[in-house]
Amino acid sequence: MEAPPPRPAGRPRNPELDTAILAAAEQQLREAGYAGMSMESVATVAGTTVPAVRRRFRSKAGLAVAVIDSLRVEGMPEASGPPRVLALAILRNFHANLLRENSMAVVGTLLAEEHRNPEVLAAFRARLVEPRRTALREALAAGVRCGELPGSADPEVLASMLIGAFYARYVATSDVPDDWAEQSLRHVWPDADGAQP
Repeated sequence: MEAPPPRPAGRPRNPELDTAILAAAEQQLREAGYAGMSMESVATVAGTTVPAVRRRFRSKAGLAVAVIDSLRVEGMPEASGPPRVLALAILRNFHANLLRENSMAVVGTLLAEEHRNPEVLAAFRARLVEPRRTALREALAAGVRCGELPGSADPEVLASMLIGAFYARYVATSDVPDDWAEQSLRHVWPDADGAQP
C-alpha cells in the first residue's frame, strides 16, 4: 500500500487575510503616508497580528512595494500591430489602471516620500512607470521610423506629454473622459486616415 504524501509544513496561507493586509496597507499609505504607516497599524486595521503580517512581508518597504504592485489592474498590451495602434492600446491600458479606486491618492503619497524614503518611489517607477513609458517610447519611435511621425519628433518628450495629459486632467478636474487616450494621441499623432484633431 502506497504511503500518503507528506503534509506540507505549516498552515496554508489564507488568501482573504492576504487581501485584508494589502487593503489595510493601502489605506494606511493613503491616510498616514509611508512615514505614518507601520506593521502594527496595518495589522490592527487588517484584524490580524504583526507576526502574520511579517510572515508575508518582511519589512514595511516590502509591504509598500506589494501595494504598488496591486495598483496594476490590467497587464500591458502585447507589443504587436501597427505602431499607432500599439501606442493607443498602451494609453488605454494606462487609463484603465488610473481608474482603480484611490490609485492617484497612493501616487501622491509616494511622491511625498521622494526625499524621505526614495526607495519606495523608485520601486513605483521601476515596476509601474518605466515599463509603460518604455513601451510607449518604442511605439512612438516606430512611428518616427515608418514616417507617420516627423523625423524631428522626440519619443521621450512625446511619451511624457501623452502620459502627463492624464495626470494633468485628473489634477484639474478629478475626471478623465473615457476617450482621453484617443483625444490625447490624436493631437500628436493624427489618425491613420490623416484626420487632424
